[in-house]
Amino acid sequence: MDADARQRLAASIVARATDAGLTIATAESCTGGLVASALTDVAGSSAVFGTGFVTYSNDAKARLLAVPTALLERHGAVSREVAEAMAVGARQVARSDIAVSITGIAGPGGGSENKPVGLVHFACASRLGTVYAEHRFGPIGRGEVRIASVAAALEMLGAALDRLLQADTE
Repeated sequence: MDADARQRLAASIVARATDAGLTIATAESCTGGLVASALTDVAGSSAVFGTGFVTYSNDAKARLLAVPTALLERHGAVSREVAEAMAVGARQVARSDIAVSITGIAGPGGGSENKPVGLVHFACASRLGTVYAEHRFGPIGRGEVRIASVAAALEMLGAALDRLLQADTE
């Protein structure tokens, strides 16, 4: 997804969330706030976006998002379990309707056989539950992993918004 497509998607998310009166929060690790930036690049985003957490360290994940330390120790920061806990924690702390989280290994170092460079875990929490996704972007470069992760997180937010809007009409 190119920059223009990411911008259009972010604008669509902000417009639809605004129309529905829904709020959004982000909890980011390897993207360092790029998803929050994409959303707040949209004029009027303050109507729906109030809180973005950049929790790069395990301490920040535990302290700011209430991710259990035992979970971090057992599974590591780059894991499904931590991504899900980050999204749930961000939603609760920010008191938002939807929260998306990202944790991964952007590289160029830091990877292992089990957790290679380019592995990114995503979760999105709402009143309908938590949805999880894993992407293995590969060693495409730190910046490219981060940009691809922003696109994946925005797509996940859009899908969560769709599910909430559909549930509200049923």
